[in-house]
Amino acid sequence: MCGIVGYVGRQGCAEILLDGLGKLEYRGYDSAGIAIGVEDGSVQTVRAEGKLKNLQRAYYQAPFEGLVGLGHTRWATHGSPTESNAHPHRAGRVIIAHNGIIENYASLKEELLASGRTFESATDTEVVAHLIDRELEKNPDLSLHQATQNMLALIEGSYALVIMSTSNPDELIVARHASPMVIGLGEDEYFAASDIPAVLAHTRQFIFLEDGQTAILRRDGLQIFDEQGNSVEMTPRRINWDPISAEKQGYKHFMLKEIFEQPARIADTLRGRLSKELDDVILSEVDISKEWLANVQKIVIVACGTSYWAAQISKHMIERHARIAVECDLASEFRYRDPVLDENTLCVAISQSGETADTLAAMRMAQELGAKTLGICNVVESTIAREANGVLYTHAGPEIGVASTKAFSTQLIASALLAIWLGRRRGNLDAQGASELIQTLRTVPNAMEKILLDAEQYESIAPDFADAQSFLFLGRGPQHIIANEGALKLKEISYIHAEGYAAGELKHGPIALIDEHLPIVVIATKDRVYDKVVSNLEEVKARGGRVIAVVTEGDNHVVNFAEKVFFVPDAHEFIQPILTVVSMQLLSYYIADFKGTDVDQPRNLAKSVTVE
Repeated sequence: MCGIVGYVGRQGCAEILLDGLGKLEYRGYDSAGIAIGVEDGSVQTVRAEGKLKNLQRAYYQAPFEGLVGLGHTRWATHGSPTESNAHPHRAGRVIIAHNGIIENYASLKEELLASGRTFESATDTEVVAHLIDRELEKNPDLSLHQATQNMLALIEGSYALVIMSTSNPDELIVARHASPMVIGLGEDEYFAASDIPAVLAHTRQFIFLEDGQTAILRRDGLQIFDEQGNSVEMTPRRINWDPISAEKQGYKHFMLKEIFEQPARIADTLRGRLSKELDDVILSEVDISKEWLANVQKIVIVACGTSYWAAQISKHMIERHARIAVECDLASEFRYRDPVLDENTLCVAISQSGETADTLAAMRMAQELGAKTLGICNVVESTIAREANGVLYTHAGPEIGVASTKAFSTQLIASALLAIWLGRRRGNLDAQGASELIQTLRTVPNAMEKILLDAEQYESIAPDFADAQSFLFLGRGPQHIIANEGALKLKEISYIHAEGYAAGELKHGPIALIDEHLPIVVIATKDRVYDKVVSNLEEVKARGGRVIAVVTEGDNHVVNFAEKVFFVPDAHEFIQPILTVVSMQLLSYYIADFKGTDVDQPRNLAKSVTVE
């Protein structure tokens, strides 16, 4: 998830590009760069590691100006966050900025290296630049657009691309597949951007490119083409958002935007990792041998906050499908007891930022005791990613809201991938079983979209529950873990006390709390313990509790016992927690929003806890 901005027109574009990148920095902030076609016909580039201010400083030390240019702010996926890996990338006459993931870049890079081409970065994007330059080298009569279309036939994955060439520095080529790209229309000028906010100060007229489409942007006009290269006409839309709303793409809060981003981010996390041919999961970043895994006696997972609930779901998945004993520890507690680990232990550290102080310290302690370590994190080249023996990146992109949503759901996806990967390598999950789980994972983005289509149902009940003093969340098995995450979300952003509890433990204490004032959220999806949960739900109802139930689509039985019922798609048990957590997020969000709390920055909380 990176930010791109491009410009063709009659104005000097340096300020337009830098300002646009500032509006997109929430999409990526580990490096940035711009490239501009200058008066002598060349293209000048400046790049910098780190925040956008570093790029601005570098540019103003030796400024240059022109009428055509592109810029990029990066969220690293391939290659560490360094200046050499910063965009734009160049190969020969071709300069390119890219948002997305090229799945087959490794094989393409091998082919290009064998032909004598050299690379300056570790990114997948530079491969794309070389492929276009190779097309132009083979056939000098090709236009940049034709060379781009030839290149697109060779790559697999997701991309939003803005491309320019020193051979024709008066135009930009834009291409899109599975990554956002808009074109802004001005007076004798055109803009390209990942998001509307980048150029909203300059135009209100936008065309939203569709998957497979490409475009040529010149000062004197715009041409759009479909996947087959046929010219198409598209009607611009007028956008009336104010600048702040635009950064949130029209959503009221970043948290809500990030809830709705989850299907796309889950698709990104799965992309390139599911092999139908091999009935297996491909985790190329995890440099731990099959031979070592065969002798693993125990897995210990350490994490804090929301990531700890992801660890608990991971335990369920791994123990069931890989048949390895798993312990979960709060990283802050793990450090201060005497854990039993040795060289046959795998320690998995889960952290969105990869910098969580307690989690990092716990992982280092495990290494000192002889364990191998694996990081699950969202930030490339974070400390946990660098120091672990292997790393499994989630591709959630930057998460602005303090309360975790898309980072958590992608951690669950990463946990599912890890469970299959371990099961296959230890011989405890056969090809048929793996194939079934892999197919199930592919259904998650669409199933999640169905839940989000009904988001207004959650909003409609917020006034009925916003005055509650306390909530109880119940579930069994993995859904008990989601109940805890639901309670944590409500506490974080609405400031209502909430507690997650195993439904089977209801009679061992919490049942004493139930009266007509206590809202109780019960997750009762169709799984192995469904009948048990329904029995617990009936106990709650008999004592006057206000029941909010989350159940499987088509389950009309629970309606008799609940004040409000929310349905989730009928799905394999393996992925049910990844779906029901969306209901927890929406319920918590709309209650907090109705109460008027600061949803994106709840009091006393920080996004990344980097001190003990």
